[in-house]
Amino acid sequence: MRTIAVMNQKGGVAKTTTSVNLSAALARSGKSVCVIDLDPQGHASFHLGLDAAPGSRTVYDVFAEQCTVDDTRQLVAENLSVIPANIDLTAVEVELSNTPGREFILRDALNHWKQQNRFDYVIMDCPPSLGVLTINALCAVTEVLIPLQPHFFALQGLSKLFETTALVTRRLNRDLRVTGVALCLYESGTRLAADVTEDLRMFLTSSDSDTPWAKAKIFRTRIRRNIKLAEAPSFGQSIFDYAATCPGARDYAELGEEVLAMAASDLAARAA
Repeated sequence: MRTIAVMNQKGGVAKTTTSVNLSAALARSGKSVCVIDLDPQGHASFHLGLDAAPGSRTVYDVFAEQCTVDDTRQLVAENLSVIPANIDLTAVEVELSNTPGREFILRDALNHWKQQNRFDYVIMDCPPSLGVLTINALCAVTEVLIPLQPHFFALQGLSKLFETTALVTRRLNRDLRVTGVALCLYESGTRLAADVTEDLRMFLTSSDSDTPWAKAKIFRTRIRRNIKLAEAPSFGQSIFDYAATCPGARDYAELGEEVLAMAASDLAARAA
């Protein structure tokens, strides 16, 4: 079971769009996928047609240890499930402030899924912050995927993100690695996008081999700016259900193929 946190502390970089549509692409390829919405705004849940009204079971109840992940999981499409979130999740930061081992609540809740290999992929849509919810995600997964808009300030913020993953790797989760950066809202006609991409490539290739991002790849697929991607959430649909032939659907389908290819490559390397 591959566990992937989709994270970036900067908002507006297509993080939730990537979490949802990458998950949908993997599910359409025949893989069993569960999306865990860790953002109190609940955007990933809305994007997949779920309105987690107050009182309904959500990931907040998992953190409160009032139910299991199986109790909260909802099937939204073939091969695709969601553990939803709503505004109740904002209380977690305060309620867990004095709880010993609060960083590992989500990891422990998912242990039986890992033991049973319940899903092929568990993808976590992290909030745009580096608080206890994001730290829980980083302790529960082995991979980090970073959506990045190729702008100068977004590149600056990436260093803080890398520092966080390095800290978590040293102290809490030695298996954690940054496996990929997906360039989103990409405008191929601009010099800035090409310059930022090259700066990122140089940084990754010059990184020490013992850093968590030493083997991170920049995905070949560029997620182009596309109005259909912005429209799809208001209809509670992935891009494949909303506009299956648009450029955004093609881009996320190709990104899904790259993620699948990474898994095949890892298996081949272990077998060698």
